Amino acid sequence: MKFSSFLHFARFGVRTILLGRKDPILGTIILTDKCNLHCRHCSVNNLTAVIHPYPQILDEMRQLYQMGVRILFFCGGETFLWQDGQKTLRDLVAQAREMGFLIVNVVTNGTYPLDLPQADLILLSLDGDRERHNAIRGDTYDAILNNIQNASSDNICLYMAVNQINKDAIRAVCTTARDTKNVRAVSFNFHTPYPDTRELALSREEKAACCRTIAQMMKEGAPVFNLKSAFPYLIENRFPTPCHQCVVMENGKLSTCGRCIEVPGLCQQCGYFFVAEYTLLFRGNLRIIAEMLRTYLRYI
Repeated sequence: MKFSSFLHFARFGVRTILLGRKDPILGTIILTDKCNLHCRHCSVNNLTAVIHPYPQILDEMRQLYQMGVRILFFCGGETFLWQDGQKTLRDLVAQAREMGFLIVNVVTNGTYPLDLPQADLILLSLDGDRERHNAIRGDTYDAILNNIQNASSDNICLYMAVNQINKDAIRAVCTTARDTKNVRAVSFNFHTPYPDTRELALSREEKAACCRTIAQMMKEGAPVFNLKSAFPYLIENRFPTPCHQCVVMENGKLSTCGRCIEVPGLCQQCGYFFVAEYTLLFRGNLRIIAEMLRTYLRYI
């Protein structure tokens, strides 16, 4: 991370904590909900299968920038499916840089070639070892690992949503992150139970067991891009929601925190680690602040 970017985020954090402000700093643009997969835990793929046009995406980027967002995520559906004429995802990342976004990340299922060195991080979904990943996402594990090995940069962060199918595969994903070329880190979430996927949700005891495994892997040197000091809050679901510092833009509609905010009762069952980490950070939790500084400076 550039020192100028660090100073910007430090000033934002101090201002937010001391003044109790709710300005956003992290924004996600949904480029499309079209996806080539139909994952068992996903409730938001192919609802419209519309690929939003380039001028609209640019306008949404400008809106987020004017709101103060400086960390930008491009998300789907499958993000690498986005194209408008000759414009591709690479053009969007370049445009975001030109606009002044300080960190630009991309979320993908990893089934397309990973030639995007311009992104700070490519967050790539890997949901277990081969058997459990394929049980969730279809027969894609080997193709994804091959794409990772052939990626044009080492900016990949594995991204695992832990649920009833893959809860015993955390160690395997940590090991893959540690030992695989081009992978910088691994980040975890717990499954957030949309109404049609409630059976995949973890109990409090299962969350605690998962956090113990993640903590042990961190101790063993696995490059985990999460904050251990947030684990007790995640286990008990006692972190404040929603996260006002995060916003999502989809087809011109702005949502605070995420698309799931409109589903009754779902906010209270949130499994997103970053939501816990950010809300605790901006409430002035000193342990979270110290650990986030160490972690973000290491992996971004």
